[in-house]
Amino acid sequence: MDFGIAGRRAIVCASSSGLGRACAQALAEAGCEVVINGRNAEKLDATAQHIRATTNAKVTAVVADLASAEGQAALLAACPDPDILVNNNAGPPMRDFRELSREQIVQGLTANMIIAVEMIQKVIDPMIERRFGRIVNITSGGVKAPLAGLDLSAGARAGLTAFLSGVARQVAPHNVTINYLLPGAIETDRLVSNFTHIAKTKGISIEAAKAEREASIPAKRFGQPEELGAACAFLCSNQAAYITAQNILIDGGAYPGTFG
Repeated sequence: MDFGIAGRRAIVCASSSGLGRACAQALAEAGCEVVINGRNAEKLDATAQHIRATTNAKVTAVVADLASAEGQAALLAACPDPDILVNNNAGPPMRDFRELSREQIVQGLTANMIIAVEMIQKVIDPMIERRFGRIVNITSGGVKAPLAGLDLSAGARAGLTAFLSGVARQVAPHNVTINYLLPGAIETDRLVSNFTHIAKTKGISIEAAKAEREASIPAKRFGQPEELGAACAFLCSNQAAYITAQNILIDGGAYPGTFG
């Protein structure tokens, strides 16, 4: 399917690996010019080279910490007027909520809510003027079904979802959409770190923790990053212009609700 976004300019935050990288890859395959971002220059450069080699797309790599104003400015200097913005960031590690300090709570809110809001503030008006904009926020299945130990992650991402609910409807008349991808158990480094925490807490092996989680998923397997990347590319397409303010689960059926 031709998504109609060849030549569009996309910023994908935190995209040197994992879900962000998968989104950048899928958008490049759809013909977009892609700006990728990370804090590890070596890893980021390797990702940029891979995407260029496999798609022939224009890929710009920006080493920056988006928690800082300087980092956001560097990313927007590389792509001043993006047509597409994919907000993504690593979540805080699994931790009992009793152990969270105020500083850790603020850091979690900054990483998983505030940065996304600030980036959207900077790109939304040019999108409105051009009458084209696609914003995809990678949040978490925990927004709908929070997991113990990931309370801060769920709270920050749910806060982002609520914050942008009215914004999405305000900009919808201008062909600007804001949607959310809610990954479940996708095979990334993040998932491995969760298993390590669960294994330690339960006094079981990492393999046992992994098998227990996998068995709980109706699909009986973990998702692959490229599956989420493909969904991201579709939400950025011309065909998805009538989809906005939606939370789309990619979790193999793990969420038990029917309508919620």
